Amino acid sequence: MVTVAVKAVIFDLDGTLLDSEKRIPAENIAALRRAAEKGAYIVPATGRILGGIPEELSALPFIRYYVCINGAAVMDAQTGEALYRAEIALDTALRFYEYMDTLPVIYDCYQDGRGWMTRGMYDRAEEFMPDKGILCLIKSLRVPVPELKAHLAAKGETLEKMQVYFNDMELRARMLKELPGRFPELLFSSSVSNNIEVNSAAAGKANGLRALCRHLGVDMAQTVAFGDGTNDTDMLRAAGLGVAMANAMEDVRNAADYITASNNDDGVGLVVEKFMLA
Repeated sequence: MVTVAVKAVIFDLDGTLLDSEKRIPAENIAALRRAAEKGAYIVPATGRILGGIPEELSALPFIRYYVCINGAAVMDAQTGEALYRAEIALDTALRFYEYMDTLPVIYDCYQDGRGWMTRGMYDRAEEFMPDKGILCLIKSLRVPVPELKAHLAAKGETLEKMQVYFNDMELRARMLKELPGRFPELLFSSSVSNNIEVNSAAAGKANGLRALCRHLGVDMAQTVAFGDGTNDTDMLRAAGLGVAMANAMEDVRNAADYITASNNDDGVGLVVEKFMLA
């Protein structure tokens, strides 16, 4: 449990701060505002790009810093400066996609703060995303191109993140075991039950948080972090207090120091109130 003053509150968005309707409960906002008034940094840590942050969150005046794209970019929204970057080499990405092309999956990527996806996969996305909220989010943040690998090769730049979507859960489970050995330069995690998220091994929300804490002069022991997906696990282990949501994946709950209420029951706000504002 927290035994020092909390200087930073870090939280995932989907499945954590946001409820199942992709809204931020008023109780969570109120608790975070009060924590900010007490001097704590309030930091979203998400798999999303900065442009994918909900407007009702980015409009809050007490939020300046963001750990984005699973730690591939740590951004100062006030200055537009990237405080940390950890990206995927183009040749590694192309080799990875060539392997994915042998499987019944679809995939996309983030590059230059934008999402990209092969048009044919974009048009088939609903086959792989039964959750209509996630489908809407994916489609709103992806630009369809004729063929993703050719698009990336022509640009010749590094990637921030790749994502693969499955409708065969046995195949997904097998890939989660196989891919780290096949691509040791990459980091594999997930945010929903049917995807695999792929970052540089130098990324990860924990590394992004460490970079931000160095910049702010905050000790990691003075942080509280919240999450629900396996892309949050390293952050929960690294923080002074790692908090899993009641709706979190089992591995995430097992990695946490504390389990709070679900994202639909103001779980973030309840912990902030209990450990910082009581």
